[in-house]
Amino acid sequence: MGFNMREIYWRKCLWRVKEEGAEEGRESLRITAGPENREADDDRKVVAEIMQRCFVPTLVTAISWEGFHFVGHEIRITEAMDCYGAVVWPSALVLYYFLETNVKQYNMVDKNVIEIGAGTGLVSIVASLLGAHVTATDLPELLGNLQYNISQNTKMKCKHLPQVKELSWGVALDKNFPKASSNFDYILAADVVYAHPFLEELLITFDHLCKETTVILWVMKFRLEKENKFVDRFKELFNLEEISSFPSLNIKLYKAMKKNWRSA
Repeated sequence: MGFNMREIYWRKCLWRVKEEGAEEGRESLRITAGPENREADDDRKVVAEIMQRCFVPTLVTAISWEGFHFVGHEIRITEAMDCYGAVVWPSALVLYYFLETNVKQYNMVDKNVIEIGAGTGLVSIVASLLGAHVTATDLPELLGNLQYNISQNTKMKCKHLPQVKELSWGVALDKNFPKASSNFDYILAADVVYAHPFLEELLITFDHLCKETTVILWVMKFRLEKENKFVDRFKELFNLEEISSFPSLNIKLYKAMKKNWRSA
């Protein structure tokens, strides 16, 4: 069976990590390991552990899918290879690995959680399996596949039935997500910043959905200078903290909260 582009991407990343590890192993005969080397080693271990949780079916079925082992469940995800938003990208894998391995610090049980740019629904599925009230959102053309994946993987398995809802960044926010009733404890976002023309609308959406106590967990892959500029704009409205980094993937995991202007 051939690999899809997400699988090929991850295998290339893992190959690069292994090659770098072999090279550092040779260098370690001459250089004492320092903090940077230890961080690189941790990065490789986590990436390898995430990859070990991903698998493809051994038999061809009528509906193609990929599998992931998380939170004690086998999650099966159907992708659409003709649409970027319906593919599992590495940032999503990093985010739900983080959610599972940090359940004490970021407890999802009974929390109100919204994911923006949910795509295939993997992150929302994991948050649901961890006990959250989840609203998974994306563009209207992605909702069919998103709903299918969430239904297939959460039915009779979750404490709270997750919802799927349309959200076009910056559009009809007051109507569809009124501030008075949108009380989210967490906003989850994976790979929502890239070369698209809606970065300002994305920032408006983050700002609209956030209360003063809302925590944003945002995973970002850095590709172009445009991403760096968005981070600078984001910092004008939010306190941003880098809580994890994966240099081999050019990915960073951030925690953010809205700035309290009244106390400034």
